[in-house]
Amino acid sequence: MTDLLLGEHRRTLDTRYRLVLPKDLCRALAQPGDSLILAKERPGTLSLWNGQKWQRRIDQGISLVQEKLQAGRMTGRLEEVQRLGRLLSTRHTSVQLTDRERLLIPEGFRQFLAVEPGEQVLVLGAALCVEIWCPTTWIKYLEDHMSQFSELFTNLSS
Repeated sequence: MTDLLLGEHRRTLDTRYRLVLPKDLCRALAQPGDSLILAKERPGTLSLWNGQKWQRRIDQGISLVQEKLQAGRMTGRLEEVQRLGRLLSTRHTSVQLTDRERLLIPEGFRQFLAVEPGEQVLVLGAALCVEIWCPTTWIKYLEDHMSQFSELFTNLSS
């Protein structure tokens, strides 16, 4: 069974767009030296995934799309396939953590996160990955979704 990644931590982005991540979340996500994937989720949010798990998921999805293309089952959907390709090409990148659990936010991901050096971010355990949120985006997300917590928990746990 996979342990869920949970927790909420405030961190400050340093002048070089580096972020020290909580050790407990880093250790639960990957072992030292494991590859990690940083992905754009929604404006103001990045997610950090275990590289092997991410790649398996992406490879399975791409394989299914390729099979459908080869079988001629994507007729009339080529624009969607191109859009998928564009988003897939720019959505994620491989990253490494330093030995001090420090992550460098790469160019292109910085604008998407919308946080400047010296500003705070929220680092959250999002069950399957670690998320990095612009605080104002996080508050808006909570406002929109917190009232649904009980129903969501009941649906997923029953």
